[in-house]
Amino acid sequence: MNAPQVLGDILARNALRQPEAGAVTFLGKTYRHGKLARRTERAAARLWHEWGIRAGDRVAWLGLNHVDQLTLLFALGRIGAVLVPLNFRLAPPEWDAVLASCTPRCVVHDTTWQEAAQALAARQGVAAYAVDALIHTHAEGHAPDGAHPDAPALLVYTSGTTGAPRGAVHTQANLLANMAIAQQVQGLTPEDAVLTVLPLFHVGGLCLQTLPALYAGAQVHLHARFDPAATLAAIAQLRPTLTLQVPATMKALVEHPLWGTTDLRCLRAVWAGSSTLPRALVSAFLSRGVALCNVYGATETGPFSIALPPAQARSHAGSCGWPAPGVEARLHAAQAGVGEVWLRGPNIVRRYWPDQPALDGDGWFHTGDLASVADDGSWRIVGRAKDMIISGGENIYPAEIEHLLAAHPAVAECAVVGLPHATWGEVVVAVVVTRPGCTLDEAAVAEFLGGQLARYKLPRRVVPLQALPKTALGKVQKPMLVQQLMLNK
Repeated sequence: MNAPQVLGDILARNALRQPEAGAVTFLGKTYRHGKLARRTERAAARLWHEWGIRAGDRVAWLGLNHVDQLTLLFALGRIGAVLVPLNFRLAPPEWDAVLASCTPRCVVHDTTWQEAAQALAARQGVAAYAVDALIHTHAEGHAPDGAHPDAPALLVYTSGTTGAPRGAVHTQANLLANMAIAQQVQGLTPEDAVLTVLPLFHVGGLCLQTLPALYAGAQVHLHARFDPAATLAAIAQLRPTLTLQVPATMKALVEHPLWGTTDLRCLRAVWAGSSTLPRALVSAFLSRGVALCNVYGATETGPFSIALPPAQARSHAGSCGWPAPGVEARLHAAQAGVGEVWLRGPNIVRRYWPDQPALDGDGWFHTGDLASVADDGSWRIVGRAKDMIISGGENIYPAEIEHLLAAHPAVAECAVVGLPHATWGEVVVAVVVTRPGCTLDEAAVAEFLGGQLARYKLPRRVVPLQALPKTALGKVQKPMLVQQLMLNK
């Protein structure tokens, strides 16, 4: 068969080539490639004939990771309709705002989020269906094939660290291009087994490994949610070859009592969805003989855009690697070697919902992230453009300071911001959440960072907090943090 043109081509190809091979393992049950294809056909028939879903309609999902969240995505793709995964960590008014924006025909939910989903659907005046209803009985007939490469397939709302979230519209062609890129860079084959523990409501959990694994004909071991003990047990027992983590889950794994005794030799790499990785976490995985690879992207960019492959994981620790095949990257308006990351490629969305352009006139997506490029072409993210601090005429990038400060043994979490100063314009302030029983002051921070940073980059204040204000996806809300600090000066 030729390269897939629409989402359904993936299932059809796998069902033809290896119908009895495992596709998804969930809650101890294995769904084979042939069965997954048939399951999707049944779900599409029910969506069309009983639930009235038509091409272009949106269907919201509220629940933990579930095999039939994937079934739903492919079934909607068959019709030409759109999946809207809801972040279950949001508050009800935030769900209301998303549904008011995208106006879905219905909300599909699992048992864990049944009560919240039904209340949400009632407030919005739409139907709510349990996910089990997708395939619990045979649906009459077949859904007509409304799939098209340019048809919207996935509507993902950004986490909104500033302002209201926006819905990034991923077409079937966008998703397939991202899968092909991710498969090539990660070297995914039908012999691979991928362990998915990150939430599928985010493009990281869904699009960095899970969908690329299915694209490659590999097997996905799907967990409902992340748990460090369950993750380590799965590595020991199921022997996956790849998994995707983020700094928070990596930290939980490294600090778990079973970390030192779990056999990790099955993993040829652990991929991390993060623009920057704390040095201590990189060292922890490398010391166990596991390549810790990084991939950079955004909700709008697939997100597989710039990646550090296993061969360079040790030599380029802290880098996010090189632009992925088919993705163009530009350092815009660079000063002193630092500029904004612009990206262009077939995996990048063209618009926000409903019809706001996401790209400039030449097809570039402006990420808002700042980076530098080394002589060998590798990229390193240094921070957000809006977060850059200008002190005494010098540009200071908080991510550089945060990366180093996070390695201090007393620091559990930290964030660096700039506050107004009459003489210097801005001064660097480090906000830290310390580990139990630990304290940290300006002198200790200066001593720790003094040999690693220029003096003008050293924090002039160290502010202890019990917790950092964050979005539902765990991103620090720096504008809120600055406001909090200004009120407590």
